[in-house]
Amino acid sequence: MRFEYRFYEGSSVIKTLLDAYQQQKPDAANSAQRVTFGTSGHRGSALKSTFNEQHILAIAQAVADYRAQAGINGPLFLGLDTHALSQLAWETALRVLVANDVDVRVAAHKQVTATPLVSRAILQANTGKTAGLADGVIITPSHNPPEDGGIKYNTPDGGPADGDVTGWIESRANEYLAADCTQVKTVELPAAIAAATEYDYVAEYIAQLEQVVDLDAIRNSTLKLGADPMGGTALPIWQALAKDERLNLTVVNETLDPTFAFMPPDHDGRIRMDCSSTAAMANLLNARDQFDIALANDPDADRHGIVDAAGLMNPNHFLCVCVDYLLTHRPQWSGALKIGKTLVTSSMMDRVVASHQRELYEVPVGFKWFVKGLYSGELAFGGEESAGASFLTLDGNAWSTDKDGILLCLLAAEITAVTGLKPSQYYAKLVKQHGNPVYRRIDAPATPEQKASFKKLSADSIKADELAGSAITAVHTTAPGNGASIGGIKVSTENGWFAARPSGTEDIYKIYAESFDGEDHLQKLLDEAKALLSDVL
Repeated sequence: MRFEYRFYEGSSVIKTLLDAYQQQKPDAANSAQRVTFGTSGHRGSALKSTFNEQHILAIAQAVADYRAQAGINGPLFLGLDTHALSQLAWETALRVLVANDVDVRVAAHKQVTATPLVSRAILQANTGKTAGLADGVIITPSHNPPEDGGIKYNTPDGGPADGDVTGWIESRANEYLAADCTQVKTVELPAAIAAATEYDYVAEYIAQLEQVVDLDAIRNSTLKLGADPMGGTALPIWQALAKDERLNLTVVNETLDPTFAFMPPDHDGRIRMDCSSTAAMANLLNARDQFDIALANDPDADRHGIVDAAGLMNPNHFLCVCVDYLLTHRPQWSGALKIGKTLVTSSMMDRVVASHQRELYEVPVGFKWFVKGLYSGELAFGGEESAGASFLTLDGNAWSTDKDGILLCLLAAEITAVTGLKPSQYYAKLVKQHGNPVYRRIDAPATPEQKASFKKLSADSIKADELAGSAITAVHTTAPGNGASIGGIKVSTENGWFAARPSGTEDIYKIYAESFDGEDHLQKLLDEAKALLSDVL
């Protein structure tokens, strides 16, 4: 039942990290070392006392408490990725959950577990049920550096828990942390493993893939595909798919190494398994001439990277390609289905959706805002600019209510197999129809007081009538789709926009901007955005 990393032995770096996980105790009085749930759960590093055994003891007990008070008493699907801290955190969580009489389902064949597979398992377990509902916990810091750890909770709708739920779990976990976890229930690891039930996540996922993507179209094409799991949980899925010779798929990297030493450094010199970064994707980009399309995923496989002859697809561009294709190749989908995007996703999406006479559903940053819509079948698609998305099955039912990077990779192959256009060529067609936007994100320094000021902003905060030479058409501090606070502000004109929001971890704020009038106009948008914000923060 235990997944063994081949490089644990003899790695002093890994040993130091694992020792810190078990030996360092966080200071509950230090806010930086408390449990904090962001948009994707609690993340941290054992070396900084932000992801240690006591954090996981406290969070797992809080999850068990939440389940009890919410009446969730079905199985809990427990997954983990390939980061060095994930194995120990998985063991800690399992010991607590079993001690609380939770029916835990763990991966068969000692495999790691991709985030979308946990979401899919939850939805399958809950089909047709109103009681005995399942939920899940995933041990992953996503694409974060090798020394980081993470844990997130998915509710019975299969998606990441919303703010009310994570707020409850965070508060309860910090109470346990403050009491030195003395009230946390545990059993010994052998007993916990013996009590868990194996579940074949990979086999179940692959058996159902044809409900959501046209694999036969790929099989009947002449496409040559390459897949790079980037040392992550997509590996067993791509290996299983590669056994289907008609898919003509090669797994280009089968290494599992918790140091991720095979990874090229990211733009800042750090190792980060970000499949939307050209620096981090250098290995696959160097091999792209061997394939028609090359595909990649981050360690928990909730993000996608798409490479063709033109290079790495900009995630914003690929999401627009996906939506345009899906709205013309899913005849069973209702015309009433909406298309979801985050407020900092390209406005090219707005134009694509409008061209199909569909309704756009724009939400704050965070995939959690799409969960209810995908679960209920009101959203056909939900996507965010950081290369995360999911969409409905061929017959309009929920597939995954968490991001599914594997699905989006397979969709890229389907699109090319069906249309004859590689993803970059398809996007070039959209540019001819809708214009050619340029997009950039920059960071600006901010004091804690300035970051706090974002919460006080309103539409009236912007006194200007024009932005970069064009009339301002809208100012938003809440998302048009669901009315939720965006934690910042977005200002739009006919051919451009900027949005700004504070960082949750650094003394900066982020400015996103996009222009349909070229690079010079984009720079003017960014310059004027900084000037406007300096007046109101």
